[in-house]
Amino acid sequence: MSEDKKQGYEKPLKLDMDMNKAMEKFVKVTKEEVEEQQHYQGEFALEGETHFVLFKKKEIRQIFHDNEWHFSIVDVVEALTGSDRPSKYWNDLKRQLTNKEAFSEISDKIGKLPMPTADGKMRDTEVVNTETLFRVVQSIPSKNAEPFKKWLAKVGYERIQEFQDPEIAIKRAILTYKAKGHDDEWINKRIQTILSRKDLTHEWQKRGIKEGFQYALLTDAISEGTFDLKTKEHREIKSLKSHHNLRDHMSPLELALTMLGETTTAELARTKDAQGFTENKDAASLGGKVAGGARKNIEQKLGKNIVTGKNFLPKSRQKKLL
Repeated sequence: MSEDKKQGYEKPLKLDMDMNKAMEKFVKVTKEEVEEQQHYQGEFALEGETHFVLFKKKEIRQIFHDNEWHFSIVDVVEALTGSDRPSKYWNDLKRQLTNKEAFSEISDKIGKLPMPTADGKMRDTEVVNTETLFRVVQSIPSKNAEPFKKWLAKVGYERIQEFQDPEIAIKRAILTYKAKGHDDEWINKRIQTILSRKDLTHEWQKRGIKEGFQYALLTDAISEGTFDLKTKEHREIKSLKSHHNLRDHMSPLELALTMLGETTTAELARTKDAQGFTENKDAASLGGKVAGGARKNIEQKLGKNIVTGKNFLPKSRQKKLL
């Protein structure tokens, strides 16, 4: 019996593909999810995931919750007012608005969700969705209010576009990475990992895996097999905080091995018709070992480790972390 058949699949896996084919497959998988009434969460977005978006060079935290983006109110206040004490400004504003009947409807829609802070810790932060944020902004006297509302409408519209045409998400990601100075080789590998991840999570959804904790455990199983590191340990080596996307800071080789581990895991799950957490954990461990074997072979040829502390953080942030 061939080594491929022993591992649980019968033909070599084709990993690299040109960008057009990659986008076609991404769109196909996304549309399948929509048709199966899975919750479409947009590219890069999972429940509880946080990102930074920029308004006039000010970072505003957003978090994905209940299938939509929520924004940190304090960050918005700081961006609109320029206050060096945005939390106090917001608390004072709330007191002024408390007795107004219109504000009572808004206050009911203000929630608290854990978001990363400047010290790298997760703290409960007041957040609202896009619709409510429009109403909050109307209460803040600022010359930036109108430009902000236009910016917010654009952010919301981009997500609607991605829902209607998932290919837009990939194209936008390519432009974002180019703007950050990444070369074509890195961008191609990063887009491939987006595809491999989406294909894998789509399989997990169909096979009874619950998003969140179970996804994290299976991802760790692949990572440990591939790099001999859990995801958290991989982050620590690269001096990344919890809100940083690890894959955005991987080298092309790290990305290629990540893709190999996930693609192999998805193929094993399909071939073996893995159902439930235990069977999919076995597939994830084996998929990681396949990628891990490739890593060790490459490292032996190169005479050095593939995983390093290199990242793509701005120099100013790197200094703060050290």
